[in-house]
Amino acid sequence: MNLFRLALLLVPLLDCFPATTSAAAKPNVLLLCVDDLKPALGCYGDALAKSPNIDRLAARGARFDLAFCNQSVCAPSRNNLLLGSRSTSIGIYGLDRNFRTAVPDAVTMTQHFMQHGYRAEAVGKILHTGHGNRDDDASWSVPSVKEKVVEYLDPKNSAGGQLTREEAFFTNQKLGEIGKLPRGAATEISDVPDRAYADGRIADEGIQRLRAAKERGRPFFLALGFVKPHLPLTAPKKYFDLHDPAKFALALDQHDPVGAPKYARKVGGEIVNYDPLTVENLKQADTQRRLLHAYYACVSYMDAQLGRVLDELDRLGLAQSTLIVLWGDHGWHLGDHGYWTKHTNYEQANRIPLLVVAPGVTQPGSATRQPAETVDLFPTLAELAGLPAPAGPQPRDGLSLVPVLCDPARRLRDHAYHAYPRGERIGRAIRTERYRLVEWKKPGAPTDTAEFELYDYQTDAGECRNLAAEQPQILAQLRAVLARHPEARLPFANQPKKNANP
Repeated sequence: MNLFRLALLLVPLLDCFPATTSAAAKPNVLLLCVDDLKPALGCYGDALAKSPNIDRLAARGARFDLAFCNQSVCAPSRNNLLLGSRSTSIGIYGLDRNFRTAVPDAVTMTQHFMQHGYRAEAVGKILHTGHGNRDDDASWSVPSVKEKVVEYLDPKNSAGGQLTREEAFFTNQKLGEIGKLPRGAATEISDVPDRAYADGRIADEGIQRLRAAKERGRPFFLALGFVKPHLPLTAPKKYFDLHDPAKFALALDQHDPVGAPKYARKVGGEIVNYDPLTVENLKQADTQRRLLHAYYACVSYMDAQLGRVLDELDRLGLAQSTLIVLWGDHGWHLGDHGYWTKHTNYEQANRIPLLVVAPGVTQPGSATRQPAETVDLFPTLAELAGLPAPAGPQPRDGLSLVPVLCDPARRLRDHAYHAYPRGERIGRAIRTERYRLVEWKKPGAPTDTAEFELYDYQTDAGECRNLAAEQPQILAQLRAVLARHPEARLPFANQPKKNANP
């Protein structure tokens, strides 16, 4: 009888797999990575968003409502994606170190697919190039195509056409002189064609790669890395015109969470490298509204370029044989707590959009509250493609989400895990459907040296108050969950760099 019941449970899972997972007909993979994209999208219920193409992608497949990055900063998050390893497992938390410093023989997600007959190509920003870091040539069948992350069309926005601070960072120029360089403008509105900015060119190249793949007839893994809405918030004028800046409501609570440790908070950071922004004028309503308007305009611009790629995939007749993933590398603060950009352990910096379309597996227009992590995508895509599970040699921290794609009510874990460093302390965090716990301590230090943050999103969606001292029972329960995870590895900060692709 027990075997009979087990068989009944397995039948739905077996039935949800498409014929394309057979060795004779491997599915293609289209991975759509978007820089600094939070779930400010129509399909996630944002009424001000103009994101029709991402919305129609969500209507084709599964939406994860509780998806989280493993660290809210570009380079580590992209390491997490391609390695399936958390930052706390490999010890790389910064922008400037290639992941092969920690795991020289790692087999990335695209390498894994290449080992099983796929041609892997990258256009735009997939791994992080800049701040002293480089791409990973071994991860691609052909050299990846880079595009500008920081780009101005009007010289007045780059101090008369000079090299600006953030341009220098992203092009690995004058890294020891950043503070001496001029700041570029935070926003730019230009009445230009879409391809005048990088995302339009990324879409153009992506379309050409799809056409070539169709002719080639070999299974492909095409990764397109769109750069907007990353700063500077620059886009063609028509996308600004889609939005009425007067309709944007400012964040209700612009204060640090009550009772949060000082080092958990954020002041300034990346955003004040852009003109005319300062810690003080970021508190002004008109400055905030301009940034909100520009952020949403950039999302609309990126969405239109992504839509062109989806149109071509459909036109070529490839949609039914292609797995599609939309992934944001981390979230973005838009004035909540008084913060802007990422680099915290709070909700708005860590919650990401995650959409998966797997023909014959995902239910169109479905949604799940299964907590998911970036590291889950490697094993998920491998299973959907009928490939062996990732075997390392890097740590394997993700879970295949295929059972959830088959049945959105399924639960594989009761929380998601992420982390962020502050000085010598690492903030290790877990996010359940209701709570977030953050443990702040130096790796290897006794547990009694830790400080904690606890937030209840059922009663306090804005994280206004740290409840760690007020809810000892909940704190103890969540600490026991966190204790199931290994201690965070020390950062590689004091070790010499070994760049894999100098």
